[in-house]
Amino acid sequence: MKRALLTGVTGQDGSYLAEFLLGKPDYEVHGLVRRSSTLNRQRIDHLSRENPERLHLHYADLADASCLSSLLEEIQPDEVYNLGAQSHVRVSFDQPLYTADVVGLGTLRLLEAVRVLNRRRPVRFYQASSSEMFGSAPAPQGPDTPFHPRSPYAVAKVYAHWQTINYREAYGLYACSGILFNHESPRRGESFVTRKVTLGAARIKEGLQKRLVMGNLEAKRDWGFAGDYVRAMWLMLQQDKPDDYIVATGETYSIHELLEKAFTLVDLDYRDFVDFDERYVRPSEVDVLQGDATKAREVLGWKPEVDFDGLVRMMVEHDLELARREKHARAFPGG
Repeated sequence: MKRALLTGVTGQDGSYLAEFLLGKPDYEVHGLVRRSSTLNRQRIDHLSRENPERLHLHYADLADASCLSSLLEEIQPDEVYNLGAQSHVRVSFDQPLYTADVVGLGTLRLLEAVRVLNRRRPVRFYQASSSEMFGSAPAPQGPDTPFHPRSPYAVAKVYAHWQTINYREAYGLYACSGILFNHESPRRGESFVTRKVTLGAARIKEGLQKRLVMGNLEAKRDWGFAGDYVRAMWLMLQQDKPDDYIVATGETYSIHELLEKAFTLVDLDYRDFVDFDERYVRPSEVDVLQGDATKAREVLGWKPEVDFDGLVRMMVEHDLELARREKHARAFPGG
């Protein structure tokens, strides 16, 4: 059995990657979770029930280097996927130090633990880099596009990205970075713009809310399905040599277009329900992100299976069901 260690296993990407790996008969998955007074494991509850012998959770934190080292010694993983982060870009402006510590230094702490273990047994490392690193660089962004980060989150990701490259070059570590463009799903957190839109459209349709408050509607993003993107993560660690790859669809859509598609699916006109609030605008905006994933297609044989229309439909249908359950619960609070 291969042993894979995932930080951020309870998040969107972590849950899809754990599901993907457990779908293979030869993987045992170890996930790191932060201690909290409330459990936040809804995304992986089904995996725990279905794979009690192959999914193991451990308390840890990317801010605690000694804990990370001890766990790697205990687990002895073959593959390490670093997906844990404070990943909300707008929040990173409000919590820049925490974001830098977890996203930037957290990656360095984990890399150092992997380096030490790698002296005795081979370990392959995946770093979740981000399209936000490109920031205001002109689109489309490819392997040779220089980074121009525009948020504390993006700056921390650039630091983590270059540390990953440095550990590969300095110590011969099998370390890859996947520069993933925006990837969404029904498991996306409700404060992220795509989920905010699809859940808002569903709740307005069901009469559970009246308005949807948004920020910049002009921004354009390259949106894909998270379930497709975790496949690319795994493929990177199966190659003969480590390298870095861009994972994207190559297509861009504005927030306006996202709103239009989501509200049209519930037979509404978004212009009747959307308000603007400058609190949701970033101090420094990123206008267009569009990825060139040619290398991933040619080397990894990867391509997305879910297009933008399919992604929005998937999310709206999920959130309509969620809204209907909420509406039923309000109407019949006893059951």
